Amino acid sequence: MSTAPAVRLGPRSATVLGLASLAGLMMFIWPLLVRVEPQSMQHGPDAPFVFIGILPILIVIVLAEMSEGGMDSKALAMLGVLSAVNAAMRPLGAGTAGIETVFFLLVLAGRVLGPGFGFVLGCTSLFASALLTAGVGPWLPFQMMCSAWIGMGAGLLPRRVTGKAEIAMLVVYGVFVAYVFGFLMNLWFWPFITDAEVPYHDGHISYVPGAPLLENLHRFAVFTLLTSTAGWDTGRAITNAVAILVLGPAVLATLRRASRKASYGVIPSFTDGTPRV
Repeated sequence: MSTAPAVRLGPRSATVLGLASLAGLMMFIWPLLVRVEPQSMQHGPDAPFVFIGILPILIVIVLAEMSEGGMDSKALAMLGVLSAVNAAMRPLGAGTAGIETVFFLLVLAGRVLGPGFGFVLGCTSLFASALLTAGVGPWLPFQMMCSAWIGMGAGLLPRRVTGKAEIAMLVVYGVFVAYVFGFLMNLWFWPFITDAEVPYHDGHISYVPGAPLLENLHRFAVFTLLTSTAGWDTGRAITNAVAILVLGPAVLATLRRASRKASYGVIPSFTDGTPRV
């Protein structure tokens, strides 16, 4: 049975999400578009300003949804519960060998509750888990934005796919976003490090200030393949795939049951004097 998204994307909120995603993309790629010099502090000086910029985005998205009737107190309660659950689960893996237990629930929740809900949940989950695991640092706003995209993307997957085909689709998506997350999280610091070369590769894989965009992108792709794809990213992909395969059907059923009972997106009717949903 299909369920109404807990956060429905109206025109206003869809515009906000689009602008937020564009701003988030620029947050990652701006060093490739201008000349920057490698530095030991990486994004340390500007990370607080990036974080301060993300918080108003979340507030605007929530306000836009509330004004359009897409988010109510029940959706906010669900958001709080799932954020807390994700924060509690993250220490089980904490990224060791790429084992990340925070993403599979984000994918499943975004699938059931919609792209707007998934976007906000991605940000709040990573923020809460960072506070719990002492993982607050210049990388946090970038992790929050990547996770927001993962949750939003899950909500944008085809709705008509059901049953085993749905689980297979979510597994493929979970594997895909595991590598995308690793790619983007390498990009946030790569332009700022020096001597990124590895002994088993003869080519130059460090960022070159002022070099053409495609040339630096090629160096970055090689850097990612050599340093994280076969290790951390593959571990994350395996974790997502196994968790979705094993727990996916039960979690999807639970979230859909909760969504139906909460009657997200249903407006009460008082036509005969008795409130109905």
